[in-house]
Amino acid sequence: MTDDNAVSAARPDSVLQTAGWDHVTLIGSNAEDTIEFYRDVLGLPLVIRQPNLDRPEVEHLFFDAGDGRMVTFFVDEERASADEQDPGVGAVHHLALRITPDELPEIRDRLLSAGHAVNEYDRGAFHSLYTEDHNGLTIELAADKYDIPDERRGEVYAHAQAARVEAGAEFVSNDHLEAALDALDLPVEPYDLPDATAGRGT
Repeated sequence: MTDDNAVSAARPDSVLQTAGWDHVTLIGSNAEDTIEFYRDVLGLPLVIRQPNLDRPEVEHLFFDAGDGRMVTFFVDEERASADEQDPGVGAVHHLALRITPDELPEIRDRLLSAGHAVNEYDRGAFHSLYTEDHNGLTIELAADKYDIPDERRGEVYAHAQAARVEAGAEFVSNDHLEAALDALDLPVEPYDLPDATAGRGT
């Protein structure tokens, strides 16, 4: 077992090794509101709709997040949608879905035109839009700032973290990402993203 808190993209000496993310399941409100937001606003195809196999009175909705990974919801027609959340320890704070960097400005404008509030931040390692679903759950739409191969993402982030620590910086920035890409012999190809407030939100 790994006994320190070191940041590394190397596979740890652990009990098991996962092959990747499969799905995350949330407790939803009702099917109509859930489908309206996740399919009709975010564009996630509804690919399975069936009873919850452990509690058949609850319906289980599966949405394809776009890369074969799923976001699923347990919904019940008796549940009304809420308008805000205050998650505690062990709860879901937000869902982050990836968007194509070139489409970020258009996605922001379409969300605003459809009546959804949007906040935009440069998060250092990526650029994000934030909105909320019909239950007040924060939805982050993250765009890569550089062309990073999916299979090398953890490695790039771990190298960027090392560069951040060496520089004494508070959070990962473009300089650290570029240093990581360069150190890994990957091309440094930035996307043309709009300026936004960096670091923490308010």
